[in-house]
Amino acid sequence: MAGARARLTMDAADRLVLLDLMRLRAFQVGDFLLTSGRRSSYYFDGRLVTLDPVGALLIGREMAAWAREDNVSKVGGPTLGADPMVAAIACCSALDEGGLVGAFIVRKQTKEHGAGGEFAGPAPARGERVALVDDALTTGGSLLQAAQTVAATGAEITCVYTLLDREEGGRERLQEAGYRVRSIFVRSDLLAAPVQAG
Repeated sequence: MAGARARLTMDAADRLVLLDLMRLRAFQVGDFLLTSGRRSSYYFDGRLVTLDPVGALLIGREMAAWAREDNVSKVGGPTLGADPMVAAIACCSALDEGGLVGAFIVRKQTKEHGAGGEFAGPAPARGERVALVDDALTTGGSLLQAAQTVAATGAEITCVYTLLDREEGGRERLQEAGYRVRSIFVRSDLLAAPVQAG
């Protein structure tokens, strides 16, 4: 990886490293049933990149830089895709002297035991500027569900950050709901080079 430890935004060399990680570890060609119920000719398992040490660092640095640009104080998203990403973003925000970015996770179901709640980590506060995060964007359903939970706290959702936009209508659906979307890669980036079948 090129550059100084404190640099947050990705340069061209880092972008190629991350894209290669995605192509080699997380991308398969075949016939797959997605969470959305759709069938796809390829499958992307983002956790094979977001839980990789280099992948986590590169994603965390880039999205921490985005959060600062967007004046966001916390990032969070639906478990399980967002879990390693929000942790990486929070950690990377502490690598230099810029503002810290906190993290939270939106649970699939409200926790009834212990302290309970719909969030793991510090819940967003009323008026707080936050961004939602997920590894892949397909239809946008899980992000919209998480957005509903976050919006109920009174926090302001300023943006949605994804590692991969599958270019299957999710971006448009989120934009129609009033959310700006930033993605590191789109499907055509992955399809630009030949990939071996699973």
